[in-house]
Amino acid sequence: MTKAEVVRLLMEKTGLSRNQSIETLEFFLDSLKKAIRKGEKVCIVGFGTFYTKKKMARMGRNPRTGEKINIPPKRVAVFKPGKAFRELVNK
Repeated sequence: MTKAEVVRLLMEKTGLSRNQSIETLEFFLDSLKKAIRKGEKVCIVGFGTFYTKKKMARMGRNPRTGEKINIPPKRVAVFKPGKAFRELVNK
């Protein structure tokens, strides 16, 4: 499903105009991104939780040359599906 399809469904379900639907979706996504960037957990009951996780520095290997490289530490975004969502997917 694409962003445009979500906007179309939002228009059909709520009766909002196309521009209002786009603004609503953008507001939601921006709020989600800002919270995750700050390191906050975003819990959506019945769906799941978005949060960040720290990955430690490690040694890697360039598969083409075999040369060892240092991979620096970083934060990654993680999504953990909620119980209701997992059950829905597994039906």
